[in-house]
Amino acid sequence: MKIQGPNHTNFNPYQKQLQKQAQISKETNKEDQLQISDQAKKLQEKDQPEAARKAHVDEIKQAVQSGNYRVDAKETAEKMINFWNKQS
Repeated sequence: MKIQGPNHTNFNPYQKQLQKQAQISKETNKEDQLQISDQAKKLQEKDQPEAARKAHVDEIKQAVQSGNYRVDAKETAEKMINFWNKQS
């Protein structure tokens, strides 16, 4: 038994819907853009580290990279104890 008659060859009832979806995807295929306000840029500038702090961090980085950075275990333990004593 044939379901399709002579007039129904290549008939797709969803063809119009597929064409609409393709057209919409072409229209909405835009790239995302990011804009940062002037106020946000000013806030970012304020978050820059102070010169003395930056120099200290750079000094530590150089010591680590050269392999000369040493951790004082006693000082670290004391700071940890003091921190936890303040918390309780």
